[in-house]
Amino acid sequence: MAKVVGICGLLFMIFTATSPAAHSVTFGPEAVDQWFKMLPHAEEKVTKLHFYFHDILTSKNPTALKIAESDITNKSATLFGFLAMADDPLTVGPEPNSRIIGRAQGIYGSAAFNEIGLLMTLNFVFTEGEYNGSTLSILGRNPILNEYREMPIVGGSGVFRLARGIATAKTYWFNATSNNAIVEYHVVVLHY
Repeated sequence: MAKVVGICGLLFMIFTATSPAAHSVTFGPEAVDQWFKMLPHAEEKVTKLHFYFHDILTSKNPTALKIAESDITNKSATLFGFLAMADDPLTVGPEPNSRIIGRAQGIYGSAAFNEIGLLMTLNFVFTEGEYNGSTLSILGRNPILNEYREMPIVGGSGVFRLARGIATAKTYWFNATSNNAIVEYHVVVLHY
């Protein structure tokens, strides 16, 4: 069952059917209250994830789009002030046709004058497997020319409620002409 609503002139469909629960997690305010009541008795878990992030800026079907830039962006060696909105696929393997397990949705922008350093504000939204319906949130600095970059996991939802951890990124492939990239992620997260 779907209901169409308008917000600021835009139409959205709201589905009233229940989406699959993430790893047997129940959603809704009452379920969250119950979950918090059980929290003092919960045991903290460590989960390790490995996947690939496909950031495609230039193609017939881009997954990230420039949404803003400063007056100096095109004169800056670091593209300072460039801002992009992303809905990038997360896949099991590095191949573009590898099985999609989720999406990286959010904003990233060039935030450094002296080196290429991105500010990343992303949600890893898992759409397949045991974490289907759960998310992890990243907020941090990504100096993309470094071999390894660490960014903090600052929260999550579903299975990953109250998550905290580290996402380690390593560029798997990059095309300097198109700025398209495939990035390998290893994530270690603590959650209940």
